[in-house]
Amino acid sequence: MSNAWKIYMLAAVSFLVGTSEFIIAGILDKVAADTGVPVSSAGQLITVFSLAYAFGTPFLMAATARLERRKLLLYSLGVFAVGNGIAVVLPGFGFLIASRIILALSTGVFVVTALSVASKMSAPEKQGSAIATLVMGFSTALIIGVPLGRLVASVYHWKTIFAGIGLLGLLAMLLISFTIPHTEGEEPVPLGRQLALLKNPRIAVALLITFFWIAGYSIAYTYISPFLITVTGMSEQGVSAGLFAFGIASLIGSKVGGFSTDKWGVPRTLIGGMALHAFALLLLSLAAHSQLLMLPILMLWAFSAWSSGPTQQYYLITLSPGASGIMLSLNSSVLQFAMAAGAGAGGLIVEKASLTSISWIGAAGVAVAAGTAIASFRLSRSRSRLSAKERTLQEAGA
Repeated sequence: MSNAWKIYMLAAVSFLVGTSEFIIAGILDKVAADTGVPVSSAGQLITVFSLAYAFGTPFLMAATARLERRKLLLYSLGVFAVGNGIAVVLPGFGFLIASRIILALSTGVFVVTALSVASKMSAPEKQGSAIATLVMGFSTALIIGVPLGRLVASVYHWKTIFAGIGLLGLLAMLLISFTIPHTEGEEPVPLGRQLALLKNPRIAVALLITFFWIAGYSIAYTYISPFLITVTGMSEQGVSAGLFAFGIASLIGSKVGGFSTDKWGVPRTLIGGMALHAFALLLLSLAAHSQLLMLPILMLWAFSAWSSGPTQQYYLITLSPGASGIMLSLNSSVLQFAMAAGAGAGGLIVEKASLTSISWIGAAGVAVAAGTAIASFRLSRSRSRLSAKERTLQEAGA
């Protein structure tokens, strides 16, 4: 088996673990009804997952840094299978929370380790493509995994999804044990060194863009299934179709965002994309009761929301080119914190206000992200001008 096919296999497993993360948003109403909790409480399953992922993954990766990578992939998938098994076998909302924590920790370790293994199996000039392939596999869970999971949950019980994912996780362990080569561990990057970058005001403000952007997005996306059923009045098939269209549009948005960044630059792409994102969420609120308008609005929302993804990652790397890996790791943690904050805030909004409020409050969060982006670009420009002035003075003094 060539290394290219091994990387595609890792991408397929990344799709599997990605589905386990994203699927809850697609079946939230069914989980709430079956476990006997309000939809707002069920939404906290996303909060718990994101917090466990954000806090736990950096510590686990530091603790297991020297462990042989294939073993770490197998261990993480073994724990992943156990997490899915708990969701299937043990009853009650408490065990479901425990399942989400276990799945978050195992998913975080698998994804980070798989990215490392894929880059090492690739030629130096193809490492970027290898990483992009794995990220694409994880992102495809949003396009195919969530609507497919919704469809399965409408025909069978929602626990069937986790049973299937758990069994496929065991199969993935078998494939990895026979195909992935022995890969040595690495020297751990101390958490202090990772967090030291936050002392740089430009980096701290840039990471706030991620936080407000994803928090605003998460407020609405966490509760999109109950929103479409209860407020818009869509059928099961309509929700599945809507989630599928959402996933396709998110993929197109990501591609267009990358193209736009190269052609028109980071500021125009990021601010323009976030302005469109906020506008789409406002439209979602205004057209909440129209099934006819909902599908194109969902696609506009997904397109605009995910157009910011590659642009923001590129922007963060430009702020600290010598520590790109740490920057992306920090961005991933901030993203998970934002998902948790958005899901938590969305739960309070649904409980204290109404389901229809999630979209315009989410739009406000994204608008704050756009404002933060403007502030960040101004800060970067002023710092660049200051650096240029200092260089001129040094040259004059020499």
